[in-house]
Amino acid sequence: MRDVQFSPLVQEKLGQLRERLLLEYSVEKTESILNGILDDADNLSLFPQSGVDISGRYELDTDYWYLFTHHHYLVYRAVPDQVVIVQMFHEREDFMMKLFGISGRSQESIDYWGE
Repeated sequence: MRDVQFSPLVQEKLGQLRERLLLEYSVEKTESILNGILDDADNLSLFPQSGVDISGRYELDTDYWYLFTHHHYLVYRAVPDQVVIVQMFHEREDFMMKLFGISGRSQESIDYWGE
């Protein structure tokens, strides 16, 4: 079993997400969503390869993986004793462009979101 660590940036984004959700939903719904994200992240301690290997999917030389949970992508690295979640993006963000300068969006996604 590995420790799951959240980068300070991800911790900050989780706090901001909580604030945004509280504006739209009840405390119970907000906590349910956040607990779902945290539970899925905790599952990486036992199953670090349950996400998507970015190098295999996009033919990049990287050791980063991502996990999609509750409309968010958690970008992480798995090392022998821990999983480090280094970044979190909303599903509407093109995280591949932000991280690697390549588009991870399909034309279908662009058409759907109108972006």
